[in-house]
Amino acid sequence: MPEKVPKLDQEPLVVVVLGPTASGKTALALAIALRFHGEIVNCDSVAMYRDFEIGTAKPSPAERAEIPHHLLDCVDPLTDLSAGEYARQARQVLDEIAKRGRLPIVSGGTGLYLRALLEGLFPGPQRSEDLRHKLRQRAQKRGTEHLHRMLRRLDPSAARRIHAHDVPKVIRAIEVCLASRRPSRRTMTELWQQGREPLRGFRILRLGLNPEREALYARINQRAARMFDEGRLDGGLIVGGLIAETERLLAKYGDQARPLASLGYKQAFQFLRGELDRQTALAAAQQAHRNYAKRQITWFRREPDVHWLPGFGDDPSIQAEGMAIVSRQI
Repeated sequence: MPEKVPKLDQEPLVVVVLGPTASGKTALALAIALRFHGEIVNCDSVAMYRDFEIGTAKPSPAERAEIPHHLLDCVDPLTDLSAGEYARQARQVLDEIAKRGRLPIVSGGTGLYLRALLEGLFPGPQRSEDLRHKLRQRAQKRGTEHLHRMLRRLDPSAARRIHAHDVPKVIRAIEVCLASRRPSRRTMTELWQQGREPLRGFRILRLGLNPEREALYARINQRAARMFDEGRLDGGLIVGGLIAETERLLAKYGDQARPLASLGYKQAFQFLRGELDRQTALAAAQQAHRNYAKRQITWFRREPDVHWLPGFGDDPSIQAEGMAIVSRQI
């Protein structure tokens, strides 16, 4: 039977389940939600987009029916959602869940969104679509490494945190440096240190999944293969799987849909355009996911006060350890 969350004369608890891709965050969050009358708040930027299912590894319809989920399937694929807007919406959802006397559980692997939610964002300059357009054009003509070199000159600290292939974040960091109209131009790193408004009114419990690296990479490879292998050739037509989903999404939204640049979808798109054969596309997707996991591990290691769990979130012993920590905090 689920344990009731007691109403004590203290700030309500919010549980944060973090960790690299394929580490089992969804499974652990679901287990905690079932035990403690919880509701899950998505913190995966791509999972917020409607219609993108296979490549995002969203909770299944059955799982969503069993436990309330928030901030899933809520963004049009042709629009951007900033980390600041995510934080605003997520904080409102946390307040609503707590008012219902239930346990909010934040689960996902987008580190910047999580940091925006818990620590707040700096009051950076307004977006400049003209500048962004020029920077995107420069990236197309001269490559992503060219933009990253620009950022290294402007803000070396930000360049160390942001991967050269993460073009939107590189562009935003350059934009902050160029658009800050002060006698001495301020970098994104300097601005991060001031003016942030952290989450208030909650006690924060961070649970981090830290499986053995080789086991994690093996699971990443298997999951990517499953996404691709659900598709099959039937009379010359691709049926099911990530490639077929990408083809449907292209037909519905065109190639400007934001999530088509994300892991898995990007490689499926390259296959559909004839740039990669199927096996090469799969291998590229697996490599990209492994690289992403490595960056996530580095990012989350900087999170404060994390209770690290040495395994996968679908392991019953890891779930028991995580729930014991939650129980002591409630």
